[in-house]
Amino acid sequence: MKSIRIGLDLAKNVFEVFAVDQQDKLVLRKTLKRAKVLEFFAQQDPCVIGMESCGGAHYWARELQKLGHEVRMMAPQFVAPYRKSDKNDRNDAEAICEAAGRPNMRFVPIKNEEQQAILTIHRARTLLVAERVALVNQIRGFLMEYGIVLPQGRRHVRSQLPGILEDAENSLPYLAREVFSDQYRRLCELDRVIDEYDQKIESLAKAKEVTKRLMKVEGIGPITATAIVASAGDLHDFTNGRQFAAWLGLVPRQWSSGGKPRHGRITKRGDSYIRTLLIHGARAVIRFLERRDDAKSRWVKRLIERRGVNKAAVALAAKHARIIWSMISKGTEYKIVKAI
Repeated sequence: MKSIRIGLDLAKNVFEVFAVDQQDKLVLRKTLKRAKVLEFFAQQDPCVIGMESCGGAHYWARELQKLGHEVRMMAPQFVAPYRKSDKNDRNDAEAICEAAGRPNMRFVPIKNEEQQAILTIHRARTLLVAERVALVNQIRGFLMEYGIVLPQGRRHVRSQLPGILEDAENSLPYLAREVFSDQYRRLCELDRVIDEYDQKIESLAKAKEVTKRLMKVEGIGPITATAIVASAGDLHDFTNGRQFAAWLGLVPRQWSSGGKPRHGRITKRGDSYIRTLLIHGARAVIRFLERRDDAKSRWVKRLIERRGVNKAAVALAAKHARIIWSMISKGTEYKIVKAI
């Protein structure tokens, strides 16, 4: 019998398949080795294939689309409620098949190779930045053991450490100087590579009209603009700006009791990288708020007075997410509204 929907559980070497017909009855349960996956699906009539968003998922989605199938990718947390028993590959494939057929399921946009290449730069840069922060903190911590205290910040370490190493009057032993010299060279190398990545990202941002328009929004620079376009694409999968903000985890949790709706902290679901970039950008806007007097700035100032800086930053990030949705999906231009 013909399969109309297939759940595919991805793995490194062994894949599980669960297929149903139009009546949602099981027609096939199969284990496939990696080398046989495309061969198997090439023999199937075009159908819906569900899979979880995980490592390698976008590659498989593109390959299956080339074979004429409709691929529906879902976040693992949305698939989990459909698992009927213990977690294993066979049960996961069945749950994926079930979830892919739900009419209100939220699907993950499938990224093309260019989008993934841009995100590769972002992820490599993020790892290097984290390594640089850890290295700077370690250098400052080691120096404190010898009574040398440096101010916080990479620039202070970069500018003052060479002088400390050259100072023969301080208490640094020879062995410690060797270690600090190695760390200083590594810090300089990290700065160089991160700067190269920043230049590549800036070039990518200037090369596309959509990213150039996004950078007109306060708090959105080349890193945020390219990350959004690479991660979310044209945003046509979102009906409105609030859905996009919810996808980023920038909307409050909601629950009700006794008919009274209540709101909590933001959900923090979805893409944590873009959410973090938008919140950092909002904080940068708030730091220079006193210089501005437009309608949005006045709204943020009132919000800070009522709810504090942190909640105002999140609210501004959510507003920026809705603005971004409108600019990308509808092609609108960003305009600063003057205060009346």
